[in-house]
Amino acid sequence: MSNLLVLLILLPAAAALVCYFVRSDAVRKLTVLATGGILTLSALGLLAQGAFAPTEVGSFLGIGSDFLITVLDFVLLGVIYFYGYKHKSLLIQGFTLAQVVLLAWFEAVMVGHEAVPAVMGDQLSLIMVLVISIIGSLICIFAIPYMKEHEEHLHLKKSRQPRFFFFMLIFLGAMNGLVLSNNILWMYFFFEVTTFCSFMLIGHDATEIATKNSVRALWMNALGGLAFVVGMMLVYSQAGTLDISAILALGSTSAVTLTGLAFLCLAGFTKAAQVPFQSWLLGAMVAPTPVSALLHSSTMVKAGVFVVLRFAPAFAGTFLSTGVAVCGAFTFLACAALGIGQSNGKKILAYSTVANLGLIICCAGINTPLALTAAIMLILFHAISKSLLFLCVGTIEQAIGSRDIEDMRGLYGTNPRTALITIIGILTMMLPPFGVLLGKWMAMEASADSNIFIVVMLAMGSAMMVVYLARWAGSMMGTREPGAKAESQPLLTRLPLMTLCLGAVVLSLASPWIYNSMLAPWIGSAPFVVGFGSLESAHGTFVVVPLFLVLGLGLLYAVKAASGYRRVKIMPPYVSGANSASGDGTYVGPMNGDVPFSTGNLYLGEMFAEPKLTPIFNALAVALIVLMLGGAL
Repeated sequence: MSNLLVLLILLPAAAALVCYFVRSDAVRKLTVLATGGILTLSALGLLAQGAFAPTEVGSFLGIGSDFLITVLDFVLLGVIYFYGYKHKSLLIQGFTLAQVVLLAWFEAVMVGHEAVPAVMGDQLSLIMVLVISIIGSLICIFAIPYMKEHEEHLHLKKSRQPRFFFFMLIFLGAMNGLVLSNNILWMYFFFEVTTFCSFMLIGHDATEIATKNSVRALWMNALGGLAFVVGMMLVYSQAGTLDISAILALGSTSAVTLTGLAFLCLAGFTKAAQVPFQSWLLGAMVAPTPVSALLHSSTMVKAGVFVVLRFAPAFAGTFLSTGVAVCGAFTFLACAALGIGQSNGKKILAYSTVANLGLIICCAGINTPLALTAAIMLILFHAISKSLLFLCVGTIEQAIGSRDIEDMRGLYGTNPRTALITIIGILTMMLPPFGVLLGKWMAMEASADSNIFIVVMLAMGSAMMVVYLARWAGSMMGTREPGAKAESQPLLTRLPLMTLCLGAVVLSLASPWIYNSMLAPWIGSAPFVVGFGSLESAHGTFVVVPLFLVLGLGLLYAVKAASGYRRVKIMPPYVSGANSASGDGTYVGPMNGDVPFSTGNLYLGEMFAEPKLTPIFNALAVALIVLMLGGAL
């Protein structure tokens, strides 16, 4: 087990150094591929060995691991302060200095420095390691051909790929370290590493807009780091230990402990880009597509929901728990509404990500076995589908030069493979019997026992999310002309897309057994019973395998029905006048003039205007967070 932990946390760091210092495309490609394969096998091996109790970590080169983490903490904060100074950001400098002062006081005065088991692996940690290692590796593999074309498009004289892959791989190791941490100081260190990596990756292209958005991401997440330190100090002052498993066993025994847990949740909110902190994640769209995929699916934002989920048992049944649920549900509703008015594919996915993270945090706040089951299912299936969709958007953008969904209209005619994979990815986000909808159904069932306002927000948010996802999927369908040129893709582009697409479908089919083998043992009071490919509970039944059978039969029928379409004469659309001779849909209008035919989606810009709604949603979210913190006090 110890060897697997070393591979999962330290191998990405070693590989990152190779990518940075060995300036060879072939070596970098081989390093990324080998690291991805080893991480995948190590994650599967750790899962096969099963959960393990908190374990101590020995010294490294004769230096105690806890002391090493402490030194690296202050070094990292110094580097973050330097970049705050470089970019003249008083917010970054202020939040970082506050962390340095508080952390120094905490380490020197408060902490007794007793031996604390540094790592542990329960089912939650093992599932997170799977998501990070497998999906993160596929994204890094996709980035190999993507970044080559990306840099050719930018006409760079000197490649920035060594630095790019350095931070991508460091990110994976830091996330594995975070989810396996049992020492809260270790968790804080890895939490800050993800903050710095996201800053460097968002600003990778070094354009003015990239720099602006990376600085915003850094100050918002520095605020989260400060909240983490405050929460850690308050919890330690009552619990007297850095051992997370011991903190969870003690629970919220006092108002001070509960307030500390509230600040830890606030740190998770900033990292998960919950309203009003969503702007940093939306700004991350300026980064290359693999960065967006990594941030949105398997790393950065999942660190935020993980922190809230990790400490959820300690505040179960309190006002803080209700406050967390309400804040998450509000983010789900607000970002689902804001997504309706968007036509930028990346921005739609960004709002969808923030909304779904809000749903996961809402489940952590509801804090029942059913809700926690929903949260883990959403983490798993959302990561697969969302990473697939981001990679698809990046592929489409390089093919057609746009990420606007209006420009993707009829994409099947020119890029059938990419279009079909994208459509499948969208369908796995919103329709039964796929895993994301299964998780949403569980969340809705769990909310029915909590708060009527949460139920209403989840129902409305789910409905609005279907609007913009279905609108996007439908517009990509089209007719492929006979003899059209076949779509070509590099192997390292096609492999991650096909793997994630198959994974979204196959794992959804296996969801009852995934629940039975991986979630039920962790939940304890298992809310579901698996029966003939269905998940059955007192609340209802979600039929999985029978629905897949129906879906398969429907697909076969659709293929058969469409098999003869090439022999059918395709007519131009009839709108409101006689078709002109051009045959492209142009029709004869007033004064016998030709009126061009065009199609477009309805975005309801007046009703769902982003500039108008965002300040309102942000103000309401701040009020809810203040109420959450005040309730903890």
